[in-house]
Amino acid sequence: MSANVDANNRPDYDQVLQDIADYVLNYRITSPQALDTARNCLMDTLGCGLLALRFPECTKHLGPIVEGTLVPFGARVPGTSFRLDPVKAAWDIGCIVRWLDYNDTWLAAEWGHPSDNLGGILAVADHLSQKRVANGEAPLTVRAVLDAMIMAHEIQGVIALENSFNRVGLDHVLLVKVASTAVCAKLMGANREQLLSALSHAFVDGQALRTYRHAPNAGSRKSWAAGDASSRGVRLADIALRGEMGIPGVLTAPQWGFYEVLFSHTNKDLALKPEGQRAFKLSQPYGTYVMENVLFKISFPAEFHAQTACEAAVTLHPQVRDRLHEIEKIVITTHESAIRIISKQGPLANAADRDHCLQYMTAVPLAFGNLVAEQYEDDFHAAHPIIDELREKMVIVEDPRYTREYLEADKRSIANAIQVFFNDGTSTQQVVVQYPIGHRRRRAEGIALLEEKFKANLATRFARQRCEEIFALCKDQAALEATPVNRFVDLLVI
Repeated sequence: MSANVDANNRPDYDQVLQDIADYVLNYRITSPQALDTARNCLMDTLGCGLLALRFPECTKHLGPIVEGTLVPFGARVPGTSFRLDPVKAAWDIGCIVRWLDYNDTWLAAEWGHPSDNLGGILAVADHLSQKRVANGEAPLTVRAVLDAMIMAHEIQGVIALENSFNRVGLDHVLLVKVASTAVCAKLMGANREQLLSALSHAFVDGQALRTYRHAPNAGSRKSWAAGDASSRGVRLADIALRGEMGIPGVLTAPQWGFYEVLFSHTNKDLALKPEGQRAFKLSQPYGTYVMENVLFKISFPAEFHAQTACEAAVTLHPQVRDRLHEIEKIVITTHESAIRIISKQGPLANAADRDHCLQYMTAVPLAFGNLVAEQYEDDFHAAHPIIDELREKMVIVEDPRYTREYLEADKRSIANAIQVFFNDGTSTQQVVVQYPIGHRRRRAEGIALLEEKFKANLATRFARQRCEEIFALCKDQAALEATPVNRFVDLLVI
C-alpha cells in the first residue's frame, strides 16, 4: 500500500463525544443545590428575554421566516404571540435571552453564558409537550427543563474550564451548539448512537469566529449568535434522529479533524496526545458543578469582566459626580482577561460595541450612578459627551493577583479596582470589588435581588395579576418542577 493512501478503518466515536453522550443519557441529577440554582436561573433567563422585547433592534429578528406560517404544536416565544417550528423558536428565544448581555455567565479558560441553551431546551420541550397532550400522552414537566439546563450548563462549563477557544479565534457559542445538541437530542428521545451522531455533526460544522466581538468589528451579531447556535443544536438533533450517520473521528482525525484544523495550531497549553496532536483537557467528570457555581448578572447588563468595575464605580459616584470636569485620571486595576476582551480606546460604533467596553461601562456609573441597557444606545451616548471625556482619562493596569485568582478553582474572582485622581492633587480611595454580587460567594445576598430583577422584567410585559401568578409558581420548587411545560409556557405568552 502506498504511504500516501489513508487506511479506511472506521474508528470508534471519539472519547470526548462518548463521555458527553453517556452523561446525558445516564446521569441522574439529585443535587438540591443544582436544582434550586436552575430554578433561579430559569427565572432570570426568562426575565432577560422579556426585557429585551423593549428593543426594536432585537424584535426585528423574531417570528417565522415566512410570514403567516402555521405550525402544528408550534413552540412559543415567551413575551410574544409567536408559534414557531422548534428550530426558529430556539433561535428567537436564544436571541431575546442574550440580547442585553444580562443572563448568567461562566468564566474560565473559555467564557460564555450557559443559559443561552434555554433557547433550544424550552422550544423542544414546549413543542413535544403540546404534541404529547394531543396524542393523549403525558407532557414533559418543568423538571425535565431544569435537568436539561443543568446538563447543558455542565457540558459547556466543564469543557470551558481548561480549553480556550478564544485563543484560536473561535467563539464560545461553539459550546452552546454542542451542549444544546446533546440535551435537545435527549429530550427528543435519541438513543446513544443518534446522540453521538448529533454531537459529531456539531463539531464538524464550520465554527463561528470571534470577529464580531472585538474592536473594530464589534456589532450586534454577538447578541443573537448564541440563539443561532442553540437552534443549530435542535436542527442537528433532528437530523440525527432521522437516521443520519455520524462522523466518529470528528475531533481526532489526522489532517481533517477538529483538533488539527481548528484547535491545535496555536493552543500550546493544551493536553498533548501521544501521537503529537493537541486535544481538549478535561479535568473533571460531568456532574452538577457548573450550575452550582454559575455567575448571575444581577445589577448591570454588562459584559461580566466589567461587573465589579461597575459596582466600584457606583460606590465612587457620590464622591465624583460634582467633580467630573476636575478629574485628571482614572486608574482601573483589573485582570488579564478583561484587558484582552473588553478594554477599548477610540470611537465606539454601536450599542454592542459599548456594552463590551470596560471604559464605557465604568464611565457611565461613575457619572450617573447606575448602568442600564438604554445607556448603551446611540441617543444616550450622543447626549452625554462626558462619557468619552472620562474614557480618555482612564489608565488600565493589570494586577497579577487578580489574573491568577480569576482562574483558581476555589476563588474564580472577577476583580476590578478603581481610583480617581483630581487636578488639585487629591484622590479618592481605591475601591476594590473582588466578587460581583452574582458570584456564588455572594449568593445569599444576590438571590433576593435576582428575584426583584425578575419581577421588574415580568412587569415590562404582563399585567400585575399574571406577574404575581408567574412569580409565585417560580418561587415554589416542587410546584414548578411538577408543572407541565406547555402549561408553564401558557403563562409566558401574550
